[in-house]
Amino acid sequence: MAPLTYTCRAGYVTIQVVSGDITEFEGDAIVNPANTLMIMGGGVALAIKRRGGAEIEEKARRHAPVPIGGAVATGAGRLRVRYVIHAVCP
Repeated sequence: MAPLTYTCRAGYVTIQVVSGDITEFEGDAIVNPANTLMIMGGGVALAIKRRGGAEIEEKARRHAPVPIGGAVATGAGRLRVRYVIHAVCP
C-alpha cells in the first residue's frame, strides 16, 4: 500500500503529512514524539535511533530535561532528512 500524503501550503511554507515508515522519509525534517529526558528507548523514537544512529539521541540528551510542550531539533544521522525535531508530549 502506497503512503497517504496530505499537503498544506501557507505562504512560503509547505507542510506535508505522510503516513508510512518515518525512517524512510526524505525531506527537511521528521518529528519524534519525545519524553522530557530525550531517551529514545522505544516505539517511534527507538526506530529513529536504530535507523539514524545513536548520535541523534546523544545530541538530544544534551538538552534534557525538556519541558512538556517543548521541542529540540538535532541532526538526523544516517536518515534522509536534515533534522529530527524531538517534541515532548504528555
